[in-house]
Amino acid sequence: MKPGEVRYRSAAGRWVLVATVLGSSLAFIDGTVVNIALPAIARDLDTDAAGLQWTVNGYALSLAALILLGGSLGDRYGRRRIFAIGVTWFAAASLLCGLAPTTELLVGARILQGIGGALLTPGALAILEASFVPDDRSRAIGAWSGLGGIGGALGPFLGGWLVDVADWRLIFLINVPIAALVLVVTARHVPESRNPSAARELDVAGVLTGAVGLGGLTYGFTAWPAEGPGSPAVWVSLAIGMLGTAWFVLAEHRSRHPMLPLELFRSKAFTGANLVTFLVYGALGGVFFLVVLNLQVVSGFSPLAAGLALLPITVLMLLLSARAGWLGGKIGPRIPMTVGPLICAAALIWMSRIGAGASYPVDVLPPVIVFGLGLSLLVAPLTATALGALDDAHAGIASGVNNAVARAAGLLAVAVLPLAAGIGTGHLTDPAALAPTYRTAMLIGAALMVGGSVLAVTLVPGRLPAPGSRPG
Repeated sequence: MKPGEVRYRSAAGRWVLVATVLGSSLAFIDGTVVNIALPAIARDLDTDAAGLQWTVNGYALSLAALILLGGSLGDRYGRRRIFAIGVTWFAAASLLCGLAPTTELLVGARILQGIGGALLTPGALAILEASFVPDDRSRAIGAWSGLGGIGGALGPFLGGWLVDVADWRLIFLINVPIAALVLVVTARHVPESRNPSAARELDVAGVLTGAVGLGGLTYGFTAWPAEGPGSPAVWVSLAIGMLGTAWFVLAEHRSRHPMLPLELFRSKAFTGANLVTFLVYGALGGVFFLVVLNLQVVSGFSPLAAGLALLPITVLMLLLSARAGWLGGKIGPRIPMTVGPLICAAALIWMSRIGAGASYPVDVLPPVIVFGLGLSLLVAPLTATALGALDDAHAGIASGVNNAVARAAGLLAVAVLPLAAGIGTGHLTDPAALAPTYRTAMLIGAALMVGGSVLAVTLVPGRLPAPGSRPG
């Protein structure tokens, strides 16, 4: 056992899990709770469909654009240090969100929140990968996925309750005391780790071109329903997004110290895991954005009831993810990463039938349970593969890449799915416009899950390489 490494069943290991789970939960809970609060935000701030999308996407855009930078900074300057800075930044931005008087200021504060999330999110997984002994890492990551379900379970309940009986602003303000607890535990119990061979220079060109690429694509697809495809704002934004993305790849290829070393993708396991992540999290981004809206707007659920509707997913992940991580370590990641998305696809087809007058025990709960079982089987082996395909020195960048892929997929899904599903110029709070969009979006999500399963069986190895033989 190397200096600084901990065992899964030790007290030191439990404290590391507490810090990383609570820190990650800040970013995770924020996304799910904001979806529950969208109708209330729309009423309070007189926000249209684009405003609601940007309330979600402003956060997701800065998070996805900068998360690679967060992973690189952790490798260079210390994963615990950057994680703590991210938690502090996130708390300050949450305070601004809670005080925002207009949609524009709320979106601006959400963008700042995303920057904090970009610093803390890859750090949490990189700390796990660097802190636990190799034999315990899959189980630790599985426990992280499952214990994160506690936050996921409490988040919708607490968020829905706050929106129902108090004010949507409290869903942001509650992040501040949680962040303070994370900082205390991190300072006392999390070991510092870094990549001693990491370059000290920052890849400024990569940061800027990546942000331009994602920003252009997101703005273009979000503006499309209202402006139409012929609008200069739409096609200019999409062109800028595509050029920015191409420039990003070129910049990373030419850079002496790239934020995203392209040679990492020589690992078939790493490439496969991230391609599966893109399709699966693209489906998840659209599902969690639209399901909660559909339950409130079309099915007539209260914010609290809509928040609690997805509770079984997080409970199942809490109970089963550590076991799924153990199973993936035992039989290899390919089987759970193939079967899990297929189960999710079947659940999404079932969920597409949720409409007006839906009954929770008959129409909502059964597909939600099936969806939770599929996710529980999938997420821990997927995350462990993305991190375990490279050597330990690249834990930060591996985590950053996987998180960037997941966030970019969710970001584009929120921008593109309503358009692809046919909402046109309709309003996301109009039942007549939302109902057909929701049905089509769930079927598109199911297709993405099937695509993820196909990629897993094709690209993901039956066994991960031993730590000493990993590329990177």
